[in-house]
Amino acid sequence: MVDIMLGTEAANQFLKFVNASPTPFHAVRSAVTRLEKAGFIKVREQDSEWEKNLGRGGKYYMTRNQSTLLAFTIPEGFKPGDGVSIVATHIDSPNFKVRPVSKKSSQGYLQVGVETQVSLYGGGIWHSWYDRDLSLAGRIIVSDKSASGFSSKLIKIDRPLLRIPTLAIHLDRSANDQFKFNLETETIPILGLISSQFNLNTPKEDTPSTIPGNHHPQLLSVLAEELSIAPEEIHDFELSLYDTQPACLGGLSNEFIFSARLDNLMSSFCAVEAICESVSSAVPLEGNANCIALFNHEEIGSVSSTGAESSWLPSLLSRLSPTPSSLASTIARSFLISADMGHAVHPNHTSKHEEFHRPKLNGGVIIKTNAKQRYASDAWGTFLVKKLIEKRGGKAQEFEVRNDMACGSTVGPMLSKLGVRTVDVGTPMLSMHSVRETAGTQDVRSYIDLFAEFFEGFAGLDKKLTVE
Repeated sequence: MVDIMLGTEAANQFLKFVNASPTPFHAVRSAVTRLEKAGFIKVREQDSEWEKNLGRGGKYYMTRNQSTLLAFTIPEGFKPGDGVSIVATHIDSPNFKVRPVSKKSSQGYLQVGVETQVSLYGGGIWHSWYDRDLSLAGRIIVSDKSASGFSSKLIKIDRPLLRIPTLAIHLDRSANDQFKFNLETETIPILGLISSQFNLNTPKEDTPSTIPGNHHPQLLSVLAEELSIAPEEIHDFELSLYDTQPACLGGLSNEFIFSARLDNLMSSFCAVEAICESVSSAVPLEGNANCIALFNHEEIGSVSSTGAESSWLPSLLSRLSPTPSSLASTIARSFLISADMGHAVHPNHTSKHEEFHRPKLNGGVIIKTNAKQRYASDAWGTFLVKKLIEKRGGKAQEFEVRNDMACGSTVGPMLSKLGVRTVDVGTPMLSMHSVRETAGTQDVRSYIDLFAEFFEGFAGLDKKLTVE
């Protein structure tokens, strides 16, 4: 059972994390800040033979393309062929991305061309983005004068800058019947009025970059001002829209979390927090190495260089166990928890859940099962997770989708192809893929407790399991 005070404290820490992390780039930076505070040391994927210098009892992390992260601990006595206990999550969420050529205008309005990040599992609830105070965040490629080259800077504009306005009910009497809209032509956000273009610090016409021709100079001016650079120093960018309303606690007793990107930053935060807690625990690290893997692009298939189907995790395992025989042994001794948010039963739509699989907010961690292997759980995995949860005084909830509904998926089935034993878990939430989602305050601590117990207690429990 989660202590209410500890549960609320963990939820408040999560609010800080999610508010600082409007994009995967920012989420990785937030995770790195927490890891370094706990004593983790950065290693570089491109450095040769860094794995030979790993110290027993060491704590390490590495990033790829600023948008995915691996962190791992090496226990005393670890040797090639030993197992790795892994918690894998994803850090991307459905959103609108600024197009490479975004300059649009209509009827005196400056507009920004955007593309929807359409998910394999249904996409975003795009109508929830209408009439919200939106802004921009991401990374920008800028001139690096000190090195006569280029560098990447993260940006998060903390004020409302954009809006996708709905059409007044007076002009569309059917608006409340069913909200239908064209994603290409009717979700273009407004940036300002064309008359606001005067007296701006716009890029020089002779700049070698094509950026000024692709985007409104007013937009570039705002980005440059935020970074304290000249507009002509901007050479490219990856920007996403985000809702500026901060995540917060809500409900009569603050039992709810109201937030964007709960799917899946809540899982990612809890994984980071758990591995940090494990290294500060009085329990000595022994047995398996512990690892967290925060992937990008799960919502669109995980097929990128930073997704779960990339070489990222296999590369780590092969560097820890460099021979074919030791790698095979590591895979056989490892275990992976795939952590992604799950669907709480909705009080107004109870028929959308199978009657005996209706997870509740603040009811604890969900174990996800699907006979078609859209989730990678099996009996041994669910048994093990239940035992880990019980050791912390908790109780697991079960989720299986109805037979007449399609089932989503996670990074679990993708990563189970490695041969590593895998189970899918989550915590319950409402309004998944909305710009504003809802979860339970106490479930943050329940999630952390599962992962922390996994890192501290899996090795001992695994010795009692006999699976051929």
